[in-house]
Amino acid sequence: MKYNIRGQRMEVTPALRDYVEKKLARLERYFEAPPQTDGNVTLSVTKGSNAVEVTLPLQGLLLRAEEKSNDMYASIDLVVDKLERQIRKHKTKVNRKIRQTAGAKGVFKEEGASSNATATLVREDEDEKFEVVRTKRFLSPPMAIEDAILEMNLIGHNFFVFANAETKETNVVYRRDDGTYGLIESAV
Repeated sequence: MKYNIRGQRMEVTPALRDYVEKKLARLERYFEAPPQTDGNVTLSVTKGSNAVEVTLPLQGLLLRAEEKSNDMYASIDLVVDKLERQIRKHKTKVNRKIRQTAGAKGVFKEEGASSNATATLVREDEDEKFEVVRTKRFLSPPMAIEDAILEMNLIGHNFFVFANAETKETNVVYRRDDGTYGLIESAV
């Protein structure tokens, strides 16, 4: 797989580029064939923090991970570990879906085709249960986006779910890492 590696507010040295490519090459063992699209890697430095963001577009799946730490090399290691966990989690689900709908070869290698360690990891992920431990219900009168941001800041949360007064749909506003705000609209 090829990667577009770029730096924000920093220069990507050849040593750093080699390290990123070497670490991301570990992920290729999970795929039947190398993905046809290029992955994007962004390395950035902000206020003493080194961030790495990786986006891997695959067939029917988009893997994305971001990590920050004081050391750029540690951030790279952490983001690759996070991507490996995502791949293992989606591995059986994606292969099952592709086999049922298209009957084609899956994106990820089959359990028997890989090492015993990988097969064991897949079985452990299959046993993972997602349990909802808390449910909240609330009445949200329709409001403007600006009012929702003010409400979010007032209660001190990083996101706020509200009924948009213009569209009459449920939206989410959230605070981004750079201090700006984002809006999530449902598209049906």
